[in-house]
Amino acid sequence: MAATAVLIALLVLAGTASHSEAASSAAGEKTTHIKLYWHDVVSGPSPTVVQVAHAAATNTSKAGFGGVVVIDDPLTEGPGLNSSRLLGRAQGTYISAGKDDVSLFMSMNFVFTAGRYNGSTVAIMGRNAVFSAVREMAVVGGTGVFRWARGYAQARTHTLDLKTGDATVEYNVFIKH
Repeated sequence: MAATAVLIALLVLAGTASHSEAASSAAGEKTTHIKLYWHDVVSGPSPTVVQVAHAAATNTSKAGFGGVVVIDDPLTEGPGLNSSRLLGRAQGTYISAGKDDVSLFMSMNFVFTAGRYNGSTVAIMGRNAVFSAVREMAVVGGTGVFRWARGYAQARTHTLDLKTGDATVEYNVFIKH
């Protein structure tokens, strides 16, 4: 009988605690949508992409399987790298994770250095099937304005130069914070 009473009390407390947590987190939470352009510059005198590792089979793989790349890509307000306002940098890595298709595992921070989010970051992680029209990745955290962030990012290729590898990708990031 006493064990039943204790169990009921614990269930009531657990229900109250989870309800309070949900109510308090929903009360002050905002959703922010940011549209920006990510510039992966492979060619030229100042690339923003560097391959740091590869497997023995990477060079013969049609998908570049096993390649590991470090990025410090510009993030701009519009699609023009030299004509749009710089908002920050995408810093992180991507790994060619698809053996038979060009798909990347991406882990990067959008580091804002200008505008209303200056000093804040958003952490993005997930699969990027490069030749799909829209790719979705998870927002897994953030700092500054975006502390406790979660959400998703949708990537759409704006331009891709198959000769140089340079790419401009439109990102729409939806963040709850």
